[in-house]
Amino acid sequence: MRTELHFSAQDLALTRFAVSPMQEVVTSLRALARSPVPALHRRWAGQVRERLAAAGLDRGRLAAMVPPEGHLPDFLNPAPAGCSTRLAEELVAISATGVGQVRADLDILAAEAGGRLPAALEPLHRDPAGQLPRLAAEIETYWELALAPYWARISAVLAADVFHRSRQAAEHGSARMLDELHETVRWDGTALRLEQRHCAVNRLNAAAGLLLVPSVFAWPRVLTRVLPPDPPQLVYPARGTAALWEERPGSAARTDALAGVLGRSRARLLAELGSPASTTELARRTGLSPAAVSQHLTALRAAGLTSAHRAGHAVLSARTAVGDSLFDPNGQEFDRGTASERPAP
Repeated sequence: MRTELHFSAQDLALTRFAVSPMQEVVTSLRALARSPVPALHRRWAGQVRERLAAAGLDRGRLAAMVPPEGHLPDFLNPAPAGCSTRLAEELVAISATGVGQVRADLDILAAEAGGRLPAALEPLHRDPAGQLPRLAAEIETYWELALAPYWARISAVLAADVFHRSRQAAEHGSARMLDELHETVRWDGTALRLEQRHCAVNRLNAAAGLLLVPSVFAWPRVLTRVLPPDPPQLVYPARGTAALWEERPGSAARTDALAGVLGRSRARLLAELGSPASTTELARRTGLSPAAVSQHLTALRAAGLTSAHRAGHAVLSARTAVGDSLFDPNGQEFDRGTASERPAP
């Protein structure tokens, strides 16, 4: 299907970028729902699936709301108010969704599933106001298990993409920036032509402008959302996504260099955190006692080099962007081209 989103001078003037944690929640759930998981995200999926299953999130409301194909509920992705939105702000907006919008989205899901809503979603359809806070709590749990330990890495990719596109618009004009968002998106001077759309996109009753939202989990597709009175949204794959889940262990040379500053045990632990891990797992890998690992992680966290995220009864530690940068001597960890430029691992 092909559609066009027409532009006025005002629309072009009001076009802006935004990073949305909820877009990553929804698109990552869709990646997990597909069989097989897209090759680009299999490393991440292999790490988070066991955690999600243990929490029952593989069979809850949230999973039922995001099928592998078809409609994605619009109310799950409220329009970000600024360039960088916090998940808590988006959850407030979701919890305040009107009854009519919730039921309209669920009715579309039911129609696409053959006329019957999944059992997990029936309470939400009957009582949206009462169930939305529970849905928000489920989203928070999913975030902590599946995305929070990786958010420093993900957000760095998204921020780098916004910087690149903004610089491109400043140097070459908005037309070129729009034309190079994705291979299925073309700018013809008056309209944005969108190929392979699941549904039509138009400006009927929508606000002026266009909201451009980079996403690492949308790859390889472009997603659209038009829910008046919000401006239309276009969610596109962020540059650098192909390198996102590449293992980034600390090289022996870098670890030795950091040992002179941090101490050998802390440098080793930081090197091991190329992927999030629990205290028990780090103790097993390094031969340190769990108590010693915990003490060193507390110091690394205080220095801003690691972060901690609760995953059920365990706590996962992850390197922050600052911690990652210590193992990137060239300072180019997050500028490695687009997914279409590099083969998926």
